[in-house]
Amino acid sequence: MNKTILHNGAFLSVNPWRMLTWLLIAQIMVAFVGRSLAPLGVLIGDDLSLTKAQIGMLPAALFLGQSLIAIPAGFLVDRVGSKRLLFLLSLCLGLSFILMAVTSFYWLILLLVVLGGAGYGAMHPTSNKGILYWFSEKRGTAMGIKQMGVTLGSALAALLLLPAAVAFGWRPVMVGACVLLIATGIFAYKFYLDPQTEQEKSGASEKPARLFASILQLFKEKPLVLVSLGAMGLSGSQLILNTYIVLFAYESLGIPLVLAGMLLVISEVSGSFGRVAWGMISDSVFHGKRIIVLVIVAAVSIGVALAMAMLPPGTPFWVLVPITILFGFCISGFNGIWMNAATELVPIGQAGIASGFSLMLGSWGVIIGPPLFGYIVDATGAFMYAWLFMAGILAVVIVLLLAAMRIVTKDSKEKGE
Repeated sequence: MNKTILHNGAFLSVNPWRMLTWLLIAQIMVAFVGRSLAPLGVLIGDDLSLTKAQIGMLPAALFLGQSLIAIPAGFLVDRVGSKRLLFLLSLCLGLSFILMAVTSFYWLILLLVVLGGAGYGAMHPTSNKGILYWFSEKRGTAMGIKQMGVTLGSALAALLLLPAAVAFGWRPVMVGACVLLIATGIFAYKFYLDPQTEQEKSGASEKPARLFASILQLFKEKPLVLVSLGAMGLSGSQLILNTYIVLFAYESLGIPLVLAGMLLVISEVSGSFGRVAWGMISDSVFHGKRIIVLVIVAAVSIGVALAMAMLPPGTPFWVLVPITILFGFCISGFNGIWMNAATELVPIGQAGIASGFSLMLGSWGVIIGPPLFGYIVDATGAFMYAWLFMAGILAVVIVLLLAAMRIVTKDSKEKGE
């Protein structure tokens, strides 16, 4: 069903799925560049003679930028809409990574990745606001499709950029990917329409000072805080898998580098299906209840992490494939459910800033997780203890989510829902 909006003084009937298509395309390209740090990490590490902990700092720097921009971006998108931000965030990420590709100073690379992370992180509240407006029904499915762009972009980076970087070097390949991203941002700006009605525009003119009051208010929303803390562990585990699956398979299990790269592709493609599937499951099976789905995701991921810890050197590629499929389906497939939960726990007028708030907290998992995982590997000389560390973190996640569920259930009973 089309939705009527006011655009340039005229009422237009717009198909929400067409708007979702542009959000998906933009999300794929943002992830294609931003998440390229994981598959290219081996080559960047060899080029700059980095330790595994230093390689883990690359995605951590990306998500540090995301955490810093998440709330301001959410606050801004609630007021000015998504159209302009789609272009600006693509430009920010693209230019930062182009500059990163032409320097060899590690500290400067980290700084530029942080700046690029601001563009990468702004994509989530920008696109989440669009989903929340355009879709009142099948919102979990729509969010899952949009979030599928993250894993599709990451999978394409492993499938296309890693072989190209092996052949031509990671620097020119990175520059080419950034040029494509900026071009995509221009097209998205041209064809995407802001999901705002005349009433929303007139009611969005709040003073900037309200930002701090809004943030303090969100800290009082206990279910939102607990879900966001749980997402911290889930997000950290996801980026650990993305950052180290290639290194684990290549160095610990002895699988050739190209096949090891294919495991990242398999993981991300599985995560793409997971994001849509978990959204459909939450919509149909659990009738819009998101947190229980996150509990299931965390529980299955614990089992898979324990299985990874037990794999001996020389494990064949075909044994890793089904394990990686299940791991990716869960730990790379939860994000749409998380974003739905974060935005639905607050009034729709606060959806953007709530998304940014949750993203800010969740981002600390990927800032801390990959470097700490890499440090454990460096310190012990083995991946086993690092995978056990991931399983322990996910167990804590389940406790946090169950606490959030209990509060939501209690509040619903008090309201008579």
